[in-house]
This record gives sequence, C-alpha cells and structure tokens, in this order.
Amino acid sequence: MLVRRQMAFIRKRGNAYYLVHNVRKKGRVQQLHLACLGQRPRIDDQVIQGVVAKHPFLNVDWSELKEKVSREWVKPVGNNAEYLRSVISQIRNFHVELADLHMPGLEITQDRELKAQILTELRLLRGTLEVKLNPARKGNLLNLRGRFE
Repeated sequence: MLVRRQMAFIRKRGNAYYLVHNVRKKGRVQQLHLACLGQRPRIDDQVIQGVVAKHPFLNVDWSELKEKVSREWVKPVGNNAEYLRSVISQIRNFHVELADLHMPGLEITQDRELKAQILTELRLLRGTLEVKLNPARKGNLLNLRGRFE
C-alpha cells in the first residue's frame, strides 16, 4: 500500500513564517496552522514533535520540507537591519532573564532533569557564543579587535 505524504508548506504573514497545511471541509479549502516558525523559518526536532503531537494523523515529508526551507526561505541576514535590531533586543532581554536566574536557587529544585537541561543549554550557549565571537577576537569581524576581549 502506498502511503501518500501530505504537503505542508511555509507561508509568510507579516514578519513571521508559519507552517501550514490545506484541508478540505465541506468542499472548501481551509488552512490548518501547524506551527509558528518565527522571523526566520526553522524546522527542528522541537517543531516536528509539536506538530506530530497536535496532528498525529498528518503524514508530512519532513526531510523534503527541511530541504525546501533551507533552499528557498533562509537567506543571509547581513543586510536585514530590522531583523538584526530584533536579534539585539532578544539578546538584551535574554541577558536580563539570565542575570535573574540564580544558580544556587536551581540547586533547591527537585527536578533533576530540569537542572540538567538548563546546564546543557547554558553550555551550548557558551559554545555558540565562542563560535560567534572568535572572528571578532581575531580581528576579522568589522575590525573590532579588542572590544570583545
């Protein structure tokens, strides 16, 4: 028996991208909102798990959809000043949230898995920051040598 995969697709509405799927109800086509992908469309395991949990009978070709997103929708952000300003705002907000996170208070938490997840994400964040800041340290990013050291 041939399993037909239904095609979900990306739609831009305003500044955000959405994963949607068309369904026919009473002879009319309606769009089913599967997930919000943000200002830059990304389909990761978390998005896939969320869609599968909410719509278990929807059979999506995730590999084809991921490839299409990377090929058609993801563009360099260097010239998108509005997006970069948004990233700066998000970084500032995250910095405040992170500053308010008291690590000694985390030790009191009974949820060991939650503690492990936070530490894992903080280590991943540190690694990502190192990768992003290394060109600046070497003087290859906007000639800002010394500003990040």
